[in-house]
Amino acid sequence: MENIELKRFWEQIKEELLATLPENAHPWVYPLEISGYDKGVLTVVTGQMMGRDILRKNYYSIMTEVLQQISGDKNARIVIIYDENAAKTLKKESEKLNKKINDRSLKEQALENLSNMQSAANLNLKYKFENFVVGDSNKFAYSAAMAVAKNPATKYNPLFIYGNSGLGKTHLMQAIGHYIIFNNPKLKVKYTKTEDYVNDYISNSRKTNNNIENMSKFNRKYTNIDVILIDDIQFIESKIKSMENLQYTFDNLYNKGKQIVITSDRVPKDIPTLTAALCSRFEMGLMLELTPPDIETRFEIIKKLADNNDLKYDEEALMYIAKNFVNNVRELEGAFTKVCAYAEITEQPLTLKLAKEVLKCDDNNDEITFDQIARVTASYFDIDIDDIRGTARGQKVSFARHLAIYLCREITNQSFVNISKYFNKKHTTIMFAYEKIKKEKDTNKEITNAIREIRQALKVL
Repeated sequence: MENIELKRFWEQIKEELLATLPENAHPWVYPLEISGYDKGVLTVVTGQMMGRDILRKNYYSIMTEVLQQISGDKNARIVIIYDENAAKTLKKESEKLNKKINDRSLKEQALENLSNMQSAANLNLKYKFENFVVGDSNKFAYSAAMAVAKNPATKYNPLFIYGNSGLGKTHLMQAIGHYIIFNNPKLKVKYTKTEDYVNDYISNSRKTNNNIENMSKFNRKYTNIDVILIDDIQFIESKIKSMENLQYTFDNLYNKGKQIVITSDRVPKDIPTLTAALCSRFEMGLMLELTPPDIETRFEIIKKLADNNDLKYDEEALMYIAKNFVNNVRELEGAFTKVCAYAEITEQPLTLKLAKEVLKCDDNNDEITFDQIARVTASYFDIDIDDIRGTARGQKVSFARHLAIYLCREITNQSFVNISKYFNKKHTTIMFAYEKIKKEKDTNKEITNAIREIRQALKVL
């Protein structure tokens, strides 16, 4: 299921659970969040260990019946996993507030205010800095996001974070919001998806009653704030009126010294029909790229998930998952959740053997290195590898070097920083070479053939 379908599916189940289960069970149902649904197994997580145990012991059969009825799968099962990380975060926030506030009623009010601010800002509790695993591919982005969180509107404004889906853009963006709310609660934070912004704009602009007042309310909603977090800005493309209003929103906030954070799956200049005015505004701050994590970071991500859930595991199993799911963090966590669910249902330990049985990945999918790619590329062009990694500037060598850089990025998913170290080149030079081949490969047969044949030699199709 797509994320939106999955969310609706869970909302339907949750609504039926609240209608079916007794009221004393409702406090344990409300915090449940869906993690995944695969082959009839619905996985949900909670930050309440007692809630998990009560639901498993007293209401599991009823919950299963509800799932089977809505899904239409008589064999569907539900797995409830305790999310210790979320529980620890809530506890830390509570303890921090308790140190500042001595009066009991004020403590309760402060906690309620914090919860209300997070809800009003439309933030997800799990997207915080302490939950973000830092590696070579995201170290700079993490540091920049933290700098913005500590000093909003004084550094890197706007902050533009881009990269493929599932790499942590939303996580970093919302982490900024959570940090500001907790450490500077006087500031008003708002997170919005671009699609929601557009739909909100269209809805208000089409109202015939008091149209001017409706649009005035809409603009106040997005400008009477101190920090705005706009997710997936690429969805603004081709929506001319919405772009015009977004420019107004941007200028209003920026001129008042408010922090603007934006995410996208690509750089502004690659968003079709984006106006030159918006493009220039997005580019005038700091632009950060998030790239797929390397294998060490992928391992740390799922190890942290396992430790937070008190799971017993073999590190070989985690390394197997990290080795075979390289595209993004979302895919990696999905594979891990699938193995965990199977282990819990079958009451087996999380071993390498189990991971292989569940995921059925190709065991021969050994990680390709920069050196392998460079050597095969050099051989293809009948030149020396030292020329590719050196300073030679002949047309043939430069072309081979550009192709090798492109393939290093595409095959290994490593960061431009790591690739630049291998080729002994500046980071910007590596990016230029990659973008050049990426732009020309679909129209240049020589490039297309070379990429195909080098991949075949590397046994990477």
